[in-house]
Amino acid sequence: MKTGRLISLLFFSYIKCQTFQRTLLDTAMQHTGSQNYLEENLRDIISTMVAQFLQKLTYEEVQTTVKELLDFAEKCKSLKMRESPSECSYQLMTTFLEHICNNQGMVDKHAFSNCCNINNTARHKCFLLYKKDDEGHSDIFQIPNPEQICEMDKENQVSVRGRFIYETSRKHPFLYGPTILTMSACYETAIQSCCQEEHKTECFQKKVEPIRKYIREISLRHHHLCDIGIKFNHKVAKSVELVLLTKKQLKANFSEIAKLAVDIKNLHQTCCEGNTVACVLGRSQLMNYICSKQAILSSKIIPCCALPVPFRGECIINSENDDKPDLSSLPLSRFTEDQFVCKQFADKQDDFLQEFLYEYSRRLPELPLLVILRVVTVYQNLLGKCCKLEDPLECYSHGKEMFRRVVLESHERVKNYCDLHEKLGDNNFHDRLMVLYTKKAPQLSAQELIMFTKNMAAAATRCCPLSHEQQFLCMEDTAKLILGALCRRHEAEPVNVGVGHCCDDSYAFRKPCFDDLQVDGTYISPPLSCDQIINLKEGLCKAQEEEFQTEKQKLLSNLVKQKPYATEMQFQSIIVDFTHLVKMCCQAEKSEMCFQEEESKLIEKCQSLLGGK
Repeated sequence: MKTGRLISLLFFSYIKCQTFQRTLLDTAMQHTGSQNYLEENLRDIISTMVAQFLQKLTYEEVQTTVKELLDFAEKCKSLKMRESPSECSYQLMTTFLEHICNNQGMVDKHAFSNCCNINNTARHKCFLLYKKDDEGHSDIFQIPNPEQICEMDKENQVSVRGRFIYETSRKHPFLYGPTILTMSACYETAIQSCCQEEHKTECFQKKVEPIRKYIREISLRHHHLCDIGIKFNHKVAKSVELVLLTKKQLKANFSEIAKLAVDIKNLHQTCCEGNTVACVLGRSQLMNYICSKQAILSSKIIPCCALPVPFRGECIINSENDDKPDLSSLPLSRFTEDQFVCKQFADKQDDFLQEFLYEYSRRLPELPLLVILRVVTVYQNLLGKCCKLEDPLECYSHGKEMFRRVVLESHERVKNYCDLHEKLGDNNFHDRLMVLYTKKAPQLSAQELIMFTKNMAAAATRCCPLSHEQQFLCMEDTAKLILGALCRRHEAEPVNVGVGHCCDDSYAFRKPCFDDLQVDGTYISPPLSCDQIINLKEGLCKAQEEEFQTEKQKLLSNLVKQKPYATEMQFQSIIVDFTHLVKMCCQAEKSEMCFQEEESKLIEKCQSLLGGK
């Protein structure tokens, strides 16, 4: 992801975006329900699938491909929202991939030849590996000429909506199809509304900005969920869904939550595979089921269930958590004090742990998802050890205290992080992160390290001023997305053994693992002399603050790579001198001459640092 793209999203989940909710509801009110949603939107659904797999195609080329696929897709039109989409939609995917492989120009353009040499499931998985998230595509929300957009909308509404679907799909290839269709309707409504306004540009900014934010935020989350499904076993994916569902629908019983968790996990897998027809049908069926059970699930979804497809799904996903019930009469002690715990654990381990996860989550819904998963991991390990002993009860009766320690330790990590941020301030805190993560992952380029630590620093800036509870939730949640992106980078091109261990070993403990990661002692940096590391030039005087910070952090990263065991004070001394020198020379009458004269002093200081390397 490009520098700064994640930064604007970090806080989006924690302050309710009322503007977006209004956008969704206002748009839904202007659309009547349809019994034939799939039939009426089949072209858009297939356009989404094509653009997500073939990101280099032009809009016109996508439409040509869609037209060629529609003949086969007509068979899917007869499917009702309650019927299984499997046979027709999966055959459509097979046909689509065959269509690509039979078009040599398309194969060459996307370098798909290795995928086309294999077939069936392996071919599909191969194509998925070529999807690139948010790379090199123009921002679809920059509208330089509102009048032109309005004229286009007046002449051809399909073109405006179709181009939105095309641009969104190719820019966000892991964003689920139903979300793209919902947002295209919101976008179309915003355009139509703003084109009637006198101040069109201001209107576009006001009404399209919430859509932009939502798409970027939810796309990150969809991509993250896809990664979990691929990287970890189905139990982890199911546990994630079970916690999220329990926190949202606190009054629902365990069997209902467990069933929904499996259904949602399976739906995520379908959507992650890029099968947009199956994804659209699957989500619609799932939301219909949830609405049929709204009385026992949550009162918060009642307004959503009155909305038509596809708005119903997006509304339910963004609905508030249910009110916390009084569970004081149902203590968790049966999991740590009951003498039959080991028998239940041995008989049905997965079901028993899932029930513990459910009961723990509904009692402490304010805890971050990953902290709850850490607790259940500790509990599983505890029972694995205790149930082998002569007196297991005495052993696992200490569970409650262990759970408290997990929560406290996780909370302390976030608190210490925020205390350091408050002490150092934004820029110095970012510098500290650059030092820490260059030591942990020196194989990353300076630019990659800057991007990664910039997002981590932005998380602190956004989350740390919140109340303790929200600060904890915010930091844990944003860190999982940022570290998830780092792990995708490792998956594409391995960084080092330590990063690989943290990414692959435990999803729940990924953040603590990265926190504790030390210097990669196996890394040998390509030798750089100080005059290569330090590059003082007059252009720095014209640089914006962000550009200057980037140059400073490149210097810092290169120093750390050359001398990873130097102290923080040694690095900071050179950075302070660099900052002072740039400021002094930029104020001098002859800046270039000043840089030439002063640079040697800084190089000499650098050499003294690297001399004992």
